[in-house]
Amino acid sequence: MDSENRAARRFTVPPSAAGQRLDRWLTDQIAEESRSAVQRWIAEGRVTVDGERPAKAGIALEAGARIEAAQPPAPVETALRPEDIPLNIIYEDKDLLVVNKPAGMVVHPGPGHPAGTLANAVLHHCPELEGIGGEKRPGIVHRLDKGTSGLIALAKNSATMRFLQEQFAARTVYKAYLALLEGRIEPPRGRIDAPIGRHPKQRQRMTVLPEPAVRAREGEARGRAAVTEYACMRVYEEQRGGQTARFSLVRAILHTGRTHQIRVHFAWRNHPVAGDTEYGFQRPRLSLKRPFLHAHRLGIRLPGMAEPRVFETPLPAELQHILDRLED
Repeated sequence: MDSENRAARRFTVPPSAAGQRLDRWLTDQIAEESRSAVQRWIAEGRVTVDGERPAKAGIALEAGARIEAAQPPAPVETALRPEDIPLNIIYEDKDLLVVNKPAGMVVHPGPGHPAGTLANAVLHHCPELEGIGGEKRPGIVHRLDKGTSGLIALAKNSATMRFLQEQFAARTVYKAYLALLEGRIEPPRGRIDAPIGRHPKQRQRMTVLPEPAVRAREGEARGRAAVTEYACMRVYEEQRGGQTARFSLVRAILHTGRTHQIRVHFAWRNHPVAGDTEYGFQRPRLSLKRPFLHAHRLGIRLPGMAEPRVFETPLPAELQHILDRLED
């Protein structure tokens, strides 16, 4: 990793954040990092508050405090290897890639997925990405779930990595998904504003939790702000054994980027994503082998451009086939 990637990020605490925990607030500002990673930064002395190392990660912030967070050191040697896996490239220039990820592909290596990931494929396509973005995540700024298809942007150099990270942190990236939900959703247009955090007992799952501003009982988990806006495009009906099954095709726009956000929010509204066996029905009512969730529009500013550019990709064939069948 070059020295540019180790530059510090600087923030000033607004009055609205006074009293919040340092680690929680800083995690919200650095959208691509987990809270545990930010806590590790604090423990390693890479975070200062008004020029001094904080005594602990949970100190209460004061309005006007100046926070400085140094970038992690260069990544260590990694087992990530280039793999000749076909990529559906929507756009490419000297600074970035926009790829249409298929369902079933994991974005980067992790437990149970040591290879065959988007990171392996991208590293084969662009060997120069090694070290850009950290260990095992070459150029990756944001993620999609394994079962979700659609658009994902990847940086090809450190400057573009920071440029994209700033847009995600400022929540200026336009992220629109197509999702087929169980049931008829009401109202047909709406906004789900419900904090999301890791399930206190089932650690592999996410769930709606009390918001950070609400004082929690000792040991109670709290969520991070999560906002999903949606519009129902069409309601489908299917007759089964004298009963009517309904499904709502919605466009969901993410204003935040929490793990499993769309799946968790709609399941919380009792309209889980069709085919989602983790948050919805164990046996899908449609012949789906994946959640009906597709990241079909992505609007980002490219380096050197003042206005965002919007990329779009249609539903993959297996999802379009479901809609065609429901049309009959």
